[in-house]
Order: sequence, then structure tokens, then C-alpha cells
Amino acid sequence: GIGQGFYQLTPLSLAVMTARLATGRAVQPHLTRAIAGQPVRGAKPEDWPSLGIPEADLRVVREAMWAVVNGGGTAGIARLPGQLGSMAGKTGTTQVRRVTREQRERGFNVANLPREWRPHALFVAYAPYDNPVFALSVIVEHGTSGSGAAAPLARDILMEAFQRLPITPAQRDPRVAELGR
Repeated sequence: GIGQGFYQLTPLSLAVMTARLATGRAVQPHLTRAIAGQPVRGAKPEDWPSLGIPEADLRVVREAMWAVVNGGGTAGIARLPGQLGSMAGKTGTTQVRRVTREQRERGFNVANLPREWRPHALFVAYAPYDNPVFALSVIVEHGTSGSGAAAPLARDILMEAFQRLPITPAQRDPRVAELGR
């Protein structure tokens, strides 16, 4: 995998990274879109500058993330019901202890480890794929695998988030941030 070594990331930084990949813009988290009916800076997509990454390069990453969930990848269990559109995501695990080459050669099995030594499970996602509204990250401490523990939770969170929208993603006006909905 990628990212071998020591990294310190927060769930929020992972979600922001995912939103940036989804939009190609330098999305900044904010708590509200408008105060007293007046848009807050950063509430509209145009407020976020471009990342300067070629669209073709972003498309490769987005398509790969789509395939993780919808194209036979590791997180097929997280697929959204059809009416919600499709989600794009990436699974991951983070080791909490070193596994030696000798252990691997002897048939090391993470399931035999005490819970506190099992890897953390990760999943980042955005949805809908074609017109992103949500980006999130899910981390399950000692969850062993991103596809088995974190991805199903992400699906459930997104399903709940979509239910709370005043309209379905298919009906969503692309100017929704401007309209203050």
C-alpha cells in the first residue's frame, strides 16, 4: 500500500482531502453557509480556488475511487441504494504494531492478535459520485479492515445524510450552495 510510515492525520483532514479530490477545489471546512440570510465566505464552490491539478489526473483518482465501491473493489459492501446515486471511496488500514517478515512467512493472521494490537480501519468517501454533496472519513479503532468495518458505517452515515436533505440528489440544483439550502 501507500502511506507506509508514520503519519498523523485527523478524520477531518481526511474528509477535507476527499472533498478536494471530489471537487478539484481547495475546499475549507465551515459550520454554516449563511448567517441571517447572508452567505458566508467559503459557502459557494466558486469561493474555493482550484487545486491546480489537471482534470484528467483528478478523473483517474475519482474513477479508481468509484471502482473501489462500485466496480468490484474492496468496498462493494458500501454501495449505496440506486436512488441515491453512487459513492466513490478508498479503504485503508493503519498498523498499530509492526509485523515482521518472519511472522508473515509463518502465516501471520491479524485475527489471532489481541484486539488492542489489531489495525485501525479507515474509509474515506464522497457522494454522489457525479455531483458531490458529502465527503466523509470513518475510522474504527482496531477495526481490522477498512472494507469490513469502516466502509459499511460510511454507507449508513451517507444514507442518513441523504435522508436529511430536503430534496433527493437527483433533484439537486447544482446552485444549491448559492440558494442557501
